[in-house]
Parts: sequence; structure tokens; C-alpha cells
Amino acid sequence: MTDWSTADIPSLSGKIAVVTGATGGLGYETAMALAGAGAIVILAGRNDAKGLRAIEGICERFPNALIAYEHLDLASLSSVADFARRFAAANEQLDLLINNAGVMALPKRQQTADGFEMQLGTNYLGHYALTARLLPQLRRAKTPRVVSLSSLAHRSGAINFDDLQGKHCYRPWRAYCQSKLAMLMFALELQRRSLAAGWGVMSLAAHPGYARTDLISNGPGANTFRWRVGRLLQPMMSQSAAEGALPTLFAATSPGAELGGYYGPNGFYELKGPPAPARIMPQAKDFASAAMLWDASATLTGVSFDDIAVAA
Repeated sequence: MTDWSTADIPSLSGKIAVVTGATGGLGYETAMALAGAGAIVILAGRNDAKGLRAIEGICERFPNALIAYEHLDLASLSSVADFARRFAAANEQLDLLINNAGVMALPKRQQTADGFEMQLGTNYLGHYALTARLLPQLRRAKTPRVVSLSSLAHRSGAINFDDLQGKHCYRPWRAYCQSKLAMLMFALELQRRSLAAGWGVMSLAAHPGYARTDLISNGPGANTFRWRVGRLLQPMMSQSAAEGALPTLFAATSPGAELGGYYGPNGFYELKGPPAPARIMPQAKDFASAAMLWDASATLTGVSFDDIAVAA
């Protein structure tokens, strides 16, 4: 795994991949690499103009790339359902699902179209519902993988079941950490349930370390003291978006990736470097909390993996 790079991605010819948040940053770099390896890639995003520009950028590098853009707003369960219906109508199977899209540390509490706290709703609940709705297509693939994006922020996260939506006490970074912990717990729980139910889906998680993306540079913390200090240290501590996408790509494509694996950079504090197994905090391994979160997610979204699996 040492110095693993996009050159190590095996041929993905004939495989279909969906990448959420693929119009910029980590998602764009992930989609670029998958397309370069021959996959049929669907770039999913909520900004149609950025989606078209992303397609142009990928085609400039890979003129024969098999790519398309589809509108998907993870802050809207109806948008998630519409995307899943369109995908199912056009595709029999799905080989790779990259749950990448996210928002970070919104200064003021905002709500999704369905009344969820925006970070939990976009980063986690939208992806939970999307993965469930695409389960029939995933199960029809030979070796389907789902990669969910977590973060170093999960280390400070806790699932507050008493105030999951931050209605009583909203703090931007606490909400972000909770959403990223939820993503890691979801990835691990999905693998457990896939094995138990025989779904045949390989579920993994990844984090980019400290990657230089618009999520950080244009984020709500910009121009704060913390942000300015970070900018001074950035050259030593960070890596490019393309490098930050490598753990995701390793999890999505490498024969060496393990069931339920979690991957991140191998450098100091997992901030940068080639992909390697990442540290999972104890709260992410709490089986009881993971099961509670899974059940709460099904209730909140109205989407049940078990019901969809039976119907399929």
C-alpha cells in the first residue's frame, strides 16, 4: 500500500460508478480518476452549471471518458428519490457508490427541505437514503462497493440522540463532527448488515486528511484566527484535493481493501500521505449506538434497507 497512487487503480472498464458532490474538490478528483480507469461515471451534484464544467474538465484530460451529470440535492429526500428512480430506469446495476458530498460547520443552524439539521441531513441522512434506494442496483453488480466519506473530525464526534437535530443547542463544529461520525458508523454498520443479510455489498469508509478544497478555503471558519493559523501551517500539513482523494480511490478500487475497512493518509496525525488503514475511535465501534442510529435514520427518512431488499 506504500505510495499507492492512481496508477495502481485496476481497469474499471464496464463498471458503473456514482460519485456525489462530484462537481468540485475531492468528488471531482475521485470522478476524474475513476473515469481515467475506464469506469462509466455519473457525477451527482446540486449545481448544474458546475456539473457541466466538471464534465468539460474531465473530458479535457480524458477525451474518451464515459461520464454524465445528474442533479442530486442530498438536502432533499424527494431529490434523492428522483435520482434513484432515474438511475434505476437507465441502469441495471451499480458497481461503485461514493458517498462524498458534504457541507461543513455552518455558522447558523439551517434545515434541509425535510426539516433536518443541514449537516446531519446533507452529510449523512441523504446518503443513508441514497444508498438504501440504490441497494437493488448494487446487489446486481458482481462486486459492489460503497465508500462513505468520514473525517478526522469523527474523533471529536458524539451522536446526541437526545438532540440529534441540534434544535436545543446548535454548535457548528459539534454538528459537523456528529455528521462525520455518523458516516463512519453507517459504513461499518452497513458492512455488518450486508454480511448478515447476504446483500453482497462491500462497505468501506475513507477520509482525506487535511486536503486543500473549497470546503475549507471558502468555509464558515474563513478569516478567523484559527483559520489564519491553519493557513500558515497549510504547506507543511496539507495535501492537494487529488492526493486527498486517494484513500477514497483505494477503498473503491484496490483488491487489497478489506471488508469494513477505513482508510486515510499515512502521515503525521493522518493529515497527508499515501492511503493506509486509518484510526477508528471507540465511539464509532459502538454496535448498540450504530444500531440505534440505523433505526433512527430509517424512521427519519422513511427509507428502510430491509424493505427495499425484500422488494428487490
